[in-house]
Amino acid sequence: MLNRFYTYFLQILVVLLFTGPVVFAQKTVSVNDSVNQHIFNYSEIESLKDVNNNLSFKEISSTAFDHRFQPNLKSTPQTKDLTATYWFRIKIKHNSKADKRYLLEFFDQTIDHVTAYLPQKDGHYQIKEFGDTFDFEHREIHHKNFELYIRNDNDATQVYYFKFKSSQIADVIIVLRTVDWFISYALDEYFYFGIFYGMIMVFSFYNLIMFIAMRQRQYLYYVLYNLGVGFFEMSTDGIAYQYLWSSATQWNQIAYAFALYATSVFALLFTRELLFVKAKAPRLNQLIVYIIGIRTVIFLYSLFIDRSLLTYKFIEFIPLAVAFGTGIYIYKKGYKPARFFVLGYSFLFAGFTLKLLIMIGFSWLSIGVVGYYSLSFCFVLEMIFLSLAIGDKVSILKHKKEKVQRQMIRQMAENAKLKDTLNLKLEAKVEERTKEVFHKSLIIEAKNAELQEANDQLKQQAEEISRMNVLLEQDNQELQFNVEKVTRDRVMSADVDFEEFSRIYPDKDSCNLFLSELKWKDGYVCRKCKNTHYYNGHIPYSRRCSKCGYEESVTTYTVFHNTRIPINKAFYMIFLIYSTKGKISSHKLAEILNIRQSTCWTYGSKIKLLMEERKAMLKKANKNGWSQLVLE
Repeated sequence: MLNRFYTYFLQILVVLLFTGPVVFAQKTVSVNDSVNQHIFNYSEIESLKDVNNNLSFKEISSTAFDHRFQPNLKSTPQTKDLTATYWFRIKIKHNSKADKRYLLEFFDQTIDHVTAYLPQKDGHYQIKEFGDTFDFEHREIHHKNFELYIRNDNDATQVYYFKFKSSQIADVIIVLRTVDWFISYALDEYFYFGIFYGMIMVFSFYNLIMFIAMRQRQYLYYVLYNLGVGFFEMSTDGIAYQYLWSSATQWNQIAYAFALYATSVFALLFTRELLFVKAKAPRLNQLIVYIIGIRTVIFLYSLFIDRSLLTYKFIEFIPLAVAFGTGIYIYKKGYKPARFFVLGYSFLFAGFTLKLLIMIGFSWLSIGVVGYYSLSFCFVLEMIFLSLAIGDKVSILKHKKEKVQRQMIRQMAENAKLKDTLNLKLEAKVEERTKEVFHKSLIIEAKNAELQEANDQLKQQAEEISRMNVLLEQDNQELQFNVEKVTRDRVMSADVDFEEFSRIYPDKDSCNLFLSELKWKDGYVCRKCKNTHYYNGHIPYSRRCSKCGYEESVTTYTVFHNTRIPINKAFYMIFLIYSTKGKISSHKLAEILNIRQSTCWTYGSKIKLLMEERKAMLKKANKNGWSQLVLE
């Protein structure tokens, strides 16, 4: 199996090295049992570009269009104009006497839609369609590449036409192969794919276990980076479409872009963690953060606004170059684990550069299998060296940890010796101090006895003072009560100013309390249902019926209900009007209370009217007669 692979590789190498880009008339490829395969290149493939996408096969195959087909100037033609349709044709000289069966294979798995026009023995053309816009089950042969069986049942030279339309730049690699050789080659190729993807899975699983065990993010980023590489390779070589999403044609068109984005982002994050970039190179760390942000914006813009930008895979060269340059910088600063990192990224950088040069037109660098799978080979080498870099970092950290532990042990021994020395000195000091304290304690005991005697005397005096304070407190309370009583009586019967009046009714609460006591002095009765039980209402000093829930505020049914005058000033106004028997003017009230004259006139008129209505009642009233004007 390996011998066949090497033979195939050498054949392609010899053909491509010794075949120059010389343009001749279209060459015809003959079917020959002695040749297992033939790769169409240069003048063996002719192409025509349909810019308007309106040419039919009838027009293309007519003699009028024969001269418009141009021989290929490169070993492998490409569909670079993504808005145009490309037509390609090849000529095959059939051999009906050949014992082997033949097929045509198309290597690029990213071609969206190909219409093949296969000539028949009777001169008609059989039409077959294939590409990655069709479900995988649509393929004639279930293989990652596109294959078409050809009829080798005549000896004529026939022209095969192929109509290409793709949203990505497609390589038109057409190979004539015997079925036997194709089976052998396919088995070898899938075997190497198994090794490649198996290595990715092994590296990923090992580092995932390390992440679970050590909780270091560098292992997780490395796992995600490897998986990104694996999914990108599977998306580009067709393995993913064959085994993972064989029916998801829309996803297959953009899956590689997600893989590339994940590869770039997690490569940069892995670089930050592995090389301690944040601590060793803050500016490079900031650059990496900016690159991740910019790459994310470009990815989202390409995904949701302009998907044609997803085809520009070379943009990943920038994150790769930043990671590579960061590794070189950190290594130059003396960080040893960066050596394997730089070596691994050197291979990847070389592989990516080779792919980039081939993409932009240096087709002579595409040397068969080596050129086609160069990036995959470099990925494998990079994974190996990055794993060595992680191991090297762990080894260095372990060495530093052991060194620190040895230093800690030495320091602990020195600390123990120092501790013993200090303990001996402290014991001597403690013994000396103990003797001094013993002598001082005798003196202190004598002093304590004197203090105890003085404390007993002070205690007796304190008890006597306490009794006197109790008597004084009682006298003060009685005196305060008498003062308040005298003041209240004076307020109720004499001409006092607003300041003195405010000492009895200083604020809204004291006025409301007085109203509450005056209003319900004979007990509470609900005005709705005559119930005599209540609860405190939501408004201060209001009462709510326990039966019907009616809540009555303290000012309701009083002369103060809905008044806009501060209630303590309203109290004083009633007092002044009552005490002057209604002779005080509204101007005087406005001057005393600092209220507008019109307001004093309106409210004073209401009070004077009540005084006139309750004249008989007021004559029988005591010194608190002015309160008879409050309740309505």
